[in-house]
Amino acid sequence: MGKFHDDAAKLLEYVGGKENINAVTHCVTRMRFVLADPKKADIKKIEALPSAKGTFTQAGQFQVIIGNEVADFYKEFTDIAGIEGVSKDAAKNAAKDNQTPLQKVMSNIAEIFAPLIPAIICGGLILGFRNILETAVVLQDGTFLAGLDKFLWIIGEAVFHTGIPVGICWSVQRKMGGTPMLGIVLGLTLISGQLVNAYGVAGMAADAWAPNYVWNFGFASFRMIGYQAQVIPAILAAFTLAYLERFFKKIVPQVLQMILVPFCSLLLAVMAAHFILGPIGWQIGEWVSAFVMAGISGNFRVLFGALFGFFYAPLVITGLHHMSNAIDLQLINSTGGTMLWPMIALSNIAQGSAVAGMAYLQKKNAKAQEVNYPSMISCWLGVTEPAMFGINLKYQFPFYCAMIGSCLAAIISTLFGVTAASIGVGGLPGIISIFPQYMLIFAVAMLVALVVPFVLTVMIGRGKINPETGELYSEEAEEEEAPAAPAFTEAQMNESFEAPVSGRVMPVSEVEDQVFASKAMGDGIAIDPSEGKIYAPFSGEITVAFPTGHAYGIKAANGKEVLIHIGMDTVELDGKGFTPHVKQGDIVKQGDLLTDVDLDYIRSQGKPVVTPVIFTDGTAVELVKSGAVNAKETDIIKLG
Repeated sequence: MGKFHDDAAKLLEYVGGKENINAVTHCVTRMRFVLADPKKADIKKIEALPSAKGTFTQAGQFQVIIGNEVADFYKEFTDIAGIEGVSKDAAKNAAKDNQTPLQKVMSNIAEIFAPLIPAIICGGLILGFRNILETAVVLQDGTFLAGLDKFLWIIGEAVFHTGIPVGICWSVQRKMGGTPMLGIVLGLTLISGQLVNAYGVAGMAADAWAPNYVWNFGFASFRMIGYQAQVIPAILAAFTLAYLERFFKKIVPQVLQMILVPFCSLLLAVMAAHFILGPIGWQIGEWVSAFVMAGISGNFRVLFGALFGFFYAPLVITGLHHMSNAIDLQLINSTGGTMLWPMIALSNIAQGSAVAGMAYLQKKNAKAQEVNYPSMISCWLGVTEPAMFGINLKYQFPFYCAMIGSCLAAIISTLFGVTAASIGVGGLPGIISIFPQYMLIFAVAMLVALVVPFVLTVMIGRGKINPETGELYSEEAEEEEAPAAPAFTEAQMNESFEAPVSGRVMPVSEVEDQVFASKAMGDGIAIDPSEGKIYAPFSGEITVAFPTGHAYGIKAANGKEVLIHIGMDTVELDGKGFTPHVKQGDIVKQGDLLTDVDLDYIRSQGKPVVTPVIFTDGTAVELVKSGAVNAKETDIIKLG
């Protein structure tokens, strides 16, 4: 039995069983489920599991935060459930059935930008450093700092001017199952040196375009405009290429696809990008920038800031916040900076501060602090997920306290027009991405985002959190009202082990399954059953009852734990041939019937019926009888 066996088995039950799981996968820290009916998931019980650090639902997926050991947990879960996991992409596709049309659009945008985020953050830090350098220091030619400033621009330009269009085209092709290299080529045509740089278009006189910067086809002519740093034209062009490639793959014979599909797809996509989609996308981008700037810098900027600061965290829950990356990049391209991103950084800081308040309230709860401190630190460094989903949403009131703090901080930011030169680290280090003239006021806004959520969380939490236990008072009351653990008699505590089934007993080392034979799960015996009735070998609690009916775990009255696994690979029968009489959590007496088994059916399916009986608590087992045994017979083993 593995480290997470019990928790994995309980999680299977709490998510509604195998039949409620349409798909399951995992990422770096989380189990990701696509559930047939999300309402069947018992969130309270799931979050009470020792291995679970929180739950949330996003983009149609029910996600359980496990931590760094999620890969091990996932393996045990899929083994227990008897289902195969799927890739993250397959899970995302399955989850889209649970999404609204708007959520599907936002999900697609998120998947486009996700691979680009590391480069964007890196470029943002570099531009932030250069902004500080160029403002605080007089850069003289021939000095180290002047050379460093000039050198770093290579990276900044590569990320924001040329990297964004190319990266978007590559990412869309990759997401849509197209040829990524074609996406890269398409992106490069948008930023070609033959074109007028996007930043120079506004300064071009009307008579300066022809003939060097015009494609003249006789019947029509088009200006040769570059789309450096442009987001929307790149997205439109990339999706056009993806759908063209799909179209030509369907109509072109297999033997000609290698030649015709790339040629036709790329040629038409580049033509569409420069003749139609580029100008349209450019105009849409200008409209988006103008709309956001009107809200963020106009007469109602304080109201805009208050609403954005308050509701940004809830947007993260829905996944709609991913749209902000595109808007920020568009603002930077159109206006030279963004007033939106500073408010995002402040919201992240506020969520971390609410966790700091919970850490103060739960200072005597060591288990809670194992989650609080890492979540708080990661949140202040720009990674909000553990804080928001693992703590603030779990207790709810810290989440609202953070929203209030974020709202007040955003009001200060918009009131004074705080602007960032680029997207950076969305937490405390983000201050270096702010234009130097706004750094002081941004520091004040940061202080508000740090202090207000902490104070509010502590003040409100004092009436909700027990300072001695660190738990909600309501949860403790429910625990007090819960039925007490079953009491066992002294006779039950001293019961001898009884054979759970009639048949031929043998050492477990003779089982053909090496997991059992090697005793990796524990020592024990095996019985080749002659009858199809499986009984409890001693009194205790059913700790594991697989939905497939093929295995049962029992914790004895004296604390020993045993696993009865009926047959080999019988999980693949999906419950056929088994008639369970108990469920997880039941209290059984020695000799109670656990399940009826149709041995003939199992054999007809090519499955061995040999049944390992394993002591998973580490108890040493000595077999003192061999050959035939009867169900409920004692004195067949000696326990160490």
